[in-house]
Amino acid sequence: MPDNQEIDFHILRQLARQPHTTQREFAKMLCVSLGRINYCMNALLDKGWIKAQNFQRSDKKLAYAYLLTPEGIDTKARITARFLKRKRAEYDALKAELEQLTA
Repeated sequence: MPDNQEIDFHILRQLARQPHTTQREFAKMLCVSLGRINYCMNALLDKGWIKAQNFQRSDKKLAYAYLLTPEGIDTKARITARFLKRKRAEYDALKAELEQLTA
């Protein structure tokens, strides 16, 4: 199960590509509850990394487009670097373990 920092990373990355992604779509994509996504989205809004913009959908339900703020764009770059560093370390550890087990 992803931690909140990993969820933040995926949310920021996806919003940079597709700002109309819904919270329900994030929950399905990340295999976490809708409530947890709502909590993370509100935290990102409170930090000023994203802003929500209302728009009207064709089915007449009010929806939001989540846009990255300039601070959010900078933060996304820093989080991406940390995420890649952590995943590289996990990969190296797993590779070493596999080499040890196959030796």
